[in-house]
Amino acid sequence: MMSFTASRLLVWAGFALIGAVIAGMAAFAWYEYHETLDEEVDRNQLLARLIEGHASTTVESATIVMASVADMVASRLATGDTQRLDALMTQSLPGLPFLRSIALLDRQGRVVASSSADDAGRTVPLQPLGVLPAVDRDAIGPLLRGRGVADLAGPPASTGIAFVPLLRSLSDGRGGTLLLVGLLNPDTFATYQASSLEGEPAGTWGMLTSYRGQVLASTRTAPVEPGEDVSSSAVFRQGLPEREHGALEEVRGDVRELVAFRASRSLPLVVVVKRPHAAVLAQWREDNQPFLLFATVGVVVVAGMLSVAARSLRAREEARLQLDEAQTRVAESERELSVLVRSVQELIFRTDAQGNVTFVNTRWSALSGRTTAEALGQCLWDIATPASRPVLHSLFRLDRDDAVRTAPDVAVNGPGGAERLFDVAVVPLREGSRISGFAGSAVDVTDRRRAERQLKAQLSFTGLLLEISPLPVAMTSADGRLVTVNQAWEEFTGHDRTEVLGQPANRYLPGTTEDDSALGLPHGGDRASHETRVRHADGSRRDVVVTQVNVPSEGRSSAGRLSVFMDVSEYREAERATREARDAAEEASRAKSEFIANISHEMRTPLQAIMGFSELGVMRSRAHEKLADLFQDIHSAGERMLAVVNDLLDVAKIESAVGTFHLERTDLRGLVRAVARELAPLLDRKQLTLDLALSDTPLLAKVDPTRVQQVFRNVLANAIRFSPAGQTLQLSGHAEEAREIRFELRDHGPGIPEAELDKIFEAFVQSSKTKDGSGGTGLGLAICRKILDAHGGAISARNAPGGGAVFSITLPANASGETLPAPLGGS
Repeated sequence: MMSFTASRLLVWAGFALIGAVIAGMAAFAWYEYHETLDEEVDRNQLLARLIEGHASTTVESATIVMASVADMVASRLATGDTQRLDALMTQSLPGLPFLRSIALLDRQGRVVASSSADDAGRTVPLQPLGVLPAVDRDAIGPLLRGRGVADLAGPPASTGIAFVPLLRSLSDGRGGTLLLVGLLNPDTFATYQASSLEGEPAGTWGMLTSYRGQVLASTRTAPVEPGEDVSSSAVFRQGLPEREHGALEEVRGDVRELVAFRASRSLPLVVVVKRPHAAVLAQWREDNQPFLLFATVGVVVVAGMLSVAARSLRAREEARLQLDEAQTRVAESERELSVLVRSVQELIFRTDAQGNVTFVNTRWSALSGRTTAEALGQCLWDIATPASRPVLHSLFRLDRDDAVRTAPDVAVNGPGGAERLFDVAVVPLREGSRISGFAGSAVDVTDRRRAERQLKAQLSFTGLLLEISPLPVAMTSADGRLVTVNQAWEEFTGHDRTEVLGQPANRYLPGTTEDDSALGLPHGGDRASHETRVRHADGSRRDVVVTQVNVPSEGRSSAGRLSVFMDVSEYREAERATREARDAAEEASRAKSEFIANISHEMRTPLQAIMGFSELGVMRSRAHEKLADLFQDIHSAGERMLAVVNDLLDVAKIESAVGTFHLERTDLRGLVRAVARELAPLLDRKQLTLDLALSDTPLLAKVDPTRVQQVFRNVLANAIRFSPAGQTLQLSGHAEEAREIRFELRDHGPGIPEAELDKIFEAFVQSSKTKDGSGGTGLGLAICRKILDAHGGAISARNAPGGGAVFSITLPANASGETLPAPLGGS
């Protein structure tokens, strides 16, 4: 028994010794493992710090360069020197491998200057660059695909190349802002990461991300690509919200990794270095291989026990990790649900069985003007107006069995006493068969109800306008049937609306077929008008303009056609009467011109005989002074009569539209000087002086020289006739910017009454101040106007300050055409 007991004790002692050895080995191995793990964690953190320092230094260097370039750009903008901005940016890049290029953009995305020739003159969208910084501030944008700024305007030429925009805003000196964009080369960061991690255990990799979790650069062995979103990783979910650097473990798929992260203190950048846990174990095995070999025998003895323990520990660890992940997911879901509830624009609430509020979202504060804490414990129907409280209170009755309870248009007094309307829905919460509380929502329908009332009033107003419209109006549906007509339509057609509504429109609307009404409607908004003859209610046929416009509906279909009728019978009758009167007037004018021409021709023959015999009498009666004076008076009267006849013939010839103007390129100065020489005897006879002020440059125009000289002769002769002796007549001519040539003649005569300034250019009309028997037929100025009208010119008169009149003559410069018919009819 004792032997058995001793053996048992020995066995137990052996087991105890083996257990102690195993425990010692295990403790030593565990200690060494954690030492190795701590060393690898520290090394990971050191590498992360090293890579973060390089990234921060690189970006800060780029920021300094950008600030320097911005200062130089601002200086040049201030001095107006903007010619060499491209060269300035190009000169800033040498020695900066981490900057691919620099570009200056305005707020519309136009590239003002760039170190890359491909960007010049481009216009690119600014949205991909992210949030733009304030003036004299910097910002880092998201990773973008492409080689340069020009790739923002379309698909990049190479999707394998990317850049990180470094942004800086600066003032353009005129109250606006410009955007300086530096293109950081992600390969610079990736290369430095690779060199820093060189020699590390296989599977070690790193990446540089933005603070929002976008990968900006990574080593080639990284399982993530630049541009990917890693914000869901443990670094961003567990690490960064609490501290800016640290270490943690993360399971990615079936790979367990040691993660070291470090966020830049001055920039929105995060460096992550990951090392597989297997590499730590490999390092631990390599460092403890002799000890492991020595302890193999002992490990084999207790392998079964250790394997069981290991499996148990592994299962427990996996269960713990799964529990942690499940708890993390639950916490994340709760946070998302909380954010969702807070962001909902409707009022969401929960009450106990008595209707006292136990939860309410932030919409409560906007509706009531009180905090959500003040709402807890308050009876929900107390917020309603007295008239709506019974309706709202009925939703919380415990004896109702309906699953969803609703109450429309519940009135609530909001902040400031403004009344608002809500549609309230409540769902009872049950524990078994007992109602333990209520959950519900309230939708603000105040604006909707107001809009419905306004729409109803607008429709009533539109219907009233349609009904009182004096024009007949009809509305047809898409299938060609009458939907509505107004009172004017009933009076015009003689049909009552009760008998036509719902009937095919082609029975009552002119020019409308059944197929046209149903299928021929143009797409929404099209409009068409046509004129037709329609039978009126009194049996007469009326000229009517029918205007039809489509009434659009949802999509591209049409809800129908609106037709408006306008009776233009009286207008058409007036048109016919006017046309007949114009034809009669033209015929009378033609007959007048022919009569004047015929009678003038008939008068010239006896006038020639009178003037011939009177001139012969003057020559033969020189010895008899009285007889000679008599013949001289007859001859002078004949000359005046011949001048009148000639003027009448000129007017008749111009008005007959058979005269022809032979145009040629002429310097008008020569024509004016020739007329001045021709009338020089008249000037001398009245002791008048003509002051010619003509342009030094040729006044070229396409004119009929003979006719234009006739204009200047008539105007200058009138000025001579009505100017008192001893005065100076002023005649000027020059070319104006409007491609016109202007002549102005000023006299010192009696002037022209204001009411007669335009009438004196009518045939047989003279100024009331010049009807003194000094001669003239009243045709000279009328002939001048007709000649100038044929040349595309004009003549006008005005009174000059200090007395006298000024006649203005304008002709178009460089007129085209050699020979033109005289398209002149006239009064």
